[in-house]
Amino acid sequence: MTKKVLVFGTGFAGIGHTKAFRAAGAEVVGIVGRTEHVVTQVAQENNIPYSGTDWIKALEQCQPDIVSIATPGGAHVEAIKQAIEFGCHVFCDKPLTESGETAKEVYSLANRKGVKTAFASSFRYLPEIIHAKELVAAGAIGEPTEVECISHFNLDKNIPFGWSHRQSAGGGRLNNNFTHLLSIVTDVIGEDIVSICGEVRNDMPKAPVVAGVHNFTQRRNFIPKDINDPSLEWKECDVEWSYTIMAQINSRIPASNPVSVLFKHGGLTPRFNDDHIVFYGSEGAIYIKGHYGAGPLYLHSNGEWQEKELPTRIAESLPKIDCETQRSWTHLATLFVKDLMGESSETYQTFEDGCKYQCIIDLVRKNDRGVNVQNLL
Repeated sequence: MTKKVLVFGTGFAGIGHTKAFRAAGAEVVGIVGRTEHVVTQVAQENNIPYSGTDWIKALEQCQPDIVSIATPGGAHVEAIKQAIEFGCHVFCDKPLTESGETAKEVYSLANRKGVKTAFASSFRYLPEIIHAKELVAAGAIGEPTEVECISHFNLDKNIPFGWSHRQSAGGGRLNNNFTHLLSIVTDVIGEDIVSICGEVRNDMPKAPVVAGVHNFTQRRNFIPKDINDPSLEWKECDVEWSYTIMAQINSRIPASNPVSVLFKHGGLTPRFNDDHIVFYGSEGAIYIKGHYGAGPLYLHSNGEWQEKELPTRIAESLPKIDCETQRSWTHLATLFVKDLMGESSETYQTFEDGCKYQCIIDLVRKNDRGVNVQNLL
């Protein structure tokens, strides 16, 4: 029987989740948003039969098997709780919630109610990440020793104020960048995170308030032309735009020590060399160009770097979609639906992973792991 899906969120992710579940063979029966005219328009444009602004009413009328949570993280908690109480399985975009405390609540509730969950920190499904995982498993770099993830986004400091500027709304670069990178590294190296420490920095203390921003991907188009206009309203931001994190992760390949991992991200800093992810080992290394490892991929072996062609079977195993984000959502939605249908399916991330990530983010945001060395002598 075809699974029915109710989507919560009308922006980029909401439309993306709709496409993903349709491609996975499910039926999208409804969509809910906070603004009536917006959700009505989105439903019409995407041929979704039901639309509304009342989540509980939508659950009652649509009777979905699956709910897809596609709003900013700060709006996830109550919607997830209510859906679980209705007995729905839950597909949720990152971050799971806005804090470790609330993430534990929804994770625990899902376990008690026996519903299945999927956590869409989904760039681990980029083709070259899958390729790297296979190479590491095959011993191409020997015993994994360390990983570095380096990225600089050069975001405009005058992006209009919105959910991404507020911790309570699920904003910040840890929630919306680090989640993907941690997912990628654990997929390639191993899921057992041993230890973590880090620091964050808020490079954007305030942002201009501009009306009309709905789609997150279009926010740059709303940057005020005159940033010095005295009539312009500004609001304070309370999230990080840059972070440095060090972690130890146990390798699924037997290794002498945990793998050392560096995550370095500058949201507002300009890029000079390529963003990249590198997996180092006792006998070689894998370099992948791009902040999430889009490629190309290079293998260091016998003293030199060589570009490695992506195996055809990896490309053929993924949906035929050009957009990396949409392709990744679609692949995860397909795995989720197959699992719910009782078909064989590879493992995927769940609320357990999302909860763990949120607790880690809370720890990093404390910025309390540094040791003052000013008065050593």
